[in-house]
Amino acid sequence: MVLFALINEQGPAWDSKLPMRNQKGWNEHAAFMDALADEGFIVLGGPLKNYPKHRTLLIFDAPDQETVRARMAADPWIRDGTLRILDIYGWEILLGTLKK
Repeated sequence: MVLFALINEQGPAWDSKLPMRNQKGWNEHAAFMDALADEGFIVLGGPLKNYPKHRTLLIFDAPDQETVRARMAADPWIRDGTLRILDIYGWEILLGTLKK
């Protein structure tokens, strides 16, 4: 099974004085992400800890990187610059399993 790992980082619209859930547009971003998770497109996701900037790791069940990038382009936080995509990697699971 090959999945895709995406790392987001805070963008220019991120307010460093505010926690994640108090950023502008949190409700719209959260609803968008919840919908992707509900359909099984996002398998796992959440913020990375102990890094100087806000970063998240998201794992996708998608046919290719282009699909991940295209779907994430509709995220309100990507559109307004609150987050930016750093990179997308193919990820092959060799240890453990994910429930489907």
